Amino acid sequence: MSRVLLLRGMGVLLALILILALAWSLQRKLIYFPERTPPPLPPGATAVTLRTADGLRLSAWLLEPPPGTPDRALAALVAHGNGGNLAGRMPLGTALAGLGLTVLLLEYRGYGGNPGSPTETGLAADADAAQSYLAALGKPIIYYGESLGAAVVTALAVRRPPAGLVLRSPFRSLAAAGGEHYPWLPVGLLLRDRYPVTSLISQVTAPTVVIYGTADSVVPAAQSADVASRAARLIHEEVVEAADHNDRVLLDGRPILDAVRSLLTVLPH
Repeated sequence: MSRVLLLRGMGVLLALILILALAWSLQRKLIYFPERTPPPLPPGATAVTLRTADGLRLSAWLLEPPPGTPDRALAALVAHGNGGNLAGRMPLGTALAGLGLTVLLLEYRGYGGNPGSPTETGLAADADAAQSYLAALGKPIIYYGESLGAAVVTALAVRRPPAGLVLRSPFRSLAAAGGEHYPWLPVGLLLRDRYPVTSLISQVTAPTVVIYGTADSVVPAAQSADVASRAARLIHEEVVEAADHNDRVLLDGRPILDAVRSLLTVLPH
């Protein structure tokens, strides 16, 4: 009987090892969900090329304030979440341009027809390239990050301080977010990409706005609230009642624009 139990135990252990090995090797397929097809350039956007430090040429879109809109002489770098591509953020880009901002919709490596594969290090290089492009325009820059993009721009804000920072639905860290969806895996031990937002946000000296929905099923509201509580210079926390992670109201809805306006009021005109 003991031999049978031993064999069963060994079988369970072997199965667990195989599961962990698969989780390790395939983890980035569980983190990044790119739409790889190049999207058509929409009216109002200009295609630009970003050059990363590791030699990639990335396509991105630039939007200028529309005719008749006063130019605030500010730029916004928009970093989207882990799914889709920059085309899905065109409504946000248009809305921000309507506030008088020059907007760069960053597209990551491996997304939207761009070369390469997404990793934490790679997305950091992509964000650096986007910041360099906007810095060359000579305008102060606001960083706007959505979900995973909030982690990307938080790290960017530590490396290259912005004029202001907007975080939409930020998580504490990728391990904390992953633990919500894969509670049966030792996520913290397996992850190659960490995105430690809460350990970085206190180092950001720029005025910061945090926006999230109370019904978020992807990043729990408690995690976003924790990020807000740790921000060194939080000027506004926009809590959108009953809003889920991908609801339109959290893309370009009034709460988003009101939150951005609250940031603009504290920046030099």
